[in-house]
Amino acid sequence: VELRGDWHLEAAVRDLEGFERIWLITLLHRSRGWRPVVSPPRGGRRGVLATRSPDRPTPLGLSSVRLLSVQHLTLRVRGVDLLDGTPVLDIKPYVPYCDSFPQAA
Repeated sequence: VELRGDWHLEAAVRDLEGFERIWLITLLHRSRGWRPVVSPPRGGRRGVLATRSPDRPTPLGLSSVRLLSVQHLTLRVRGVDLLDGTPVLDIKPYVPYCDSFPQAA
C-alpha cells in the first residue's frame, strides 16, 4: 500500500509497525452501481447487505490484512483481497480485544 506523499503522512504511520494486522477501508471503484439483490459466487440470491458484493449503496470495502513492514510511506501487507489500484481511504489498526469475535457465526 503506497501512501500519498503530498499528504505528509510520515508522522501518521508512526507506531503502526507495532501491529500484526491492519484494516484497510477502501473505495470499491469498479462497482457497477448498487443492486438490492445480488448473486454471490457461492450461489443463490441474497440481499446485498448480507454479502461481500462490491455493488453496494455506498461502495466501501473493509479488508483485514497482515502488516509485514512500514517503509517510509509504503506499507508491505499480505492477504490483500483488493484489485490493484483500489483507492485506500483510511487505515486502522486491528485490535484483537475489540475486533475479534471467535464465537460469531
